[in-house]
Amino acid sequence: MSQASLLIAALILDALVGEPNWLWSRLPHPAVLMGKCVSWLDHTLNSGAKKRLKGCLAAAALLLGGLCIGWLLSFLGPIAEVLIAAILLAQRSLVEHIKAVAIGLGQSLAQGQKAVSMIVSRDTGEMTAPQVARSAIESGSENMSDGVIAPAFWFLVAGLPGLIAYKMINTGDSMIGYHNDRYEEFGWGTARLDDLVNLLPARLTGLLLAAVGGSLRQWPEIAADARRHRSPNAGWPEAAIARALGLSLAGPRSYDGEMRDFPWVNAKGAKSSTGYSILRAAEMLWRAWGLALALLVAFALIF
Repeated sequence: MSQASLLIAALILDALVGEPNWLWSRLPHPAVLMGKCVSWLDHTLNSGAKKRLKGCLAAAALLLGGLCIGWLLSFLGPIAEVLIAAILLAQRSLVEHIKAVAIGLGQSLAQGQKAVSMIVSRDTGEMTAPQVARSAIESGSENMSDGVIAPAFWFLVAGLPGLIAYKMINTGDSMIGYHNDRYEEFGWGTARLDDLVNLLPARLTGLLLAAVGGSLRQWPEIAADARRHRSPNAGWPEAAIARALGLSLAGPRSYDGEMRDFPWVNAKGAKSSTGYSILRAAEMLWRAWGLALALLVAFALIF
């Protein structure tokens, strides 16, 4: 089977099954094992002098380790490759998580805050309902790139080695790629590597969301908003979904009790996001997934 055919099967399997609790309540999820690798590197290397150099060595270890693990696992055969790839894709679980926020908001603000705290790292305790909804939509659009399109892209390019190397780097960035006293230097290399491997997938995700949202004609405005975003990559899917839904996203938010004045994405859009806005975003994520699958099928048939 071709890489495209294996990827098609993995995408469909993930969409059908997602993250079965009965399995991951008994076995450690691969993402947990990757997180333990990152923690070991952090505790082993993140001390003393030359933290940036040590952090670059940690980033290289994640990249090379992922490539080697993926190469070894690829010998298990195509069925195992499909199963492993499906486990490391996250379309169904990502949509379920943001829908949970909409359900929580439908019950009470406190339930919405609790649900969104499971998927974002910002402070949620003092959020208003529109802030909760915006956070869920932002998380959904960003994770469409990080959790679906980027791993699928790297699997198509380089098979399981590419997919697992990407997930190792992305997991590292989510754990040590922060601008704070502990990780400003040590996490620099992993954060920059993560920026690099997400460069094309983030823009592809933005194009997919703009296409299904009917906002491709606004691509120059989407690009302008994306470039104002604090992240070189997350702004692309976020700006695309913001234009499609007619909403303002991003903007000021609190981390560790400190308000940060981030720029708005689609500043002229509505700032009154609701649980219904989250459901509309969830539908868009599925339509973008469907478009990606259709393009992949066409690619497999042609090549």
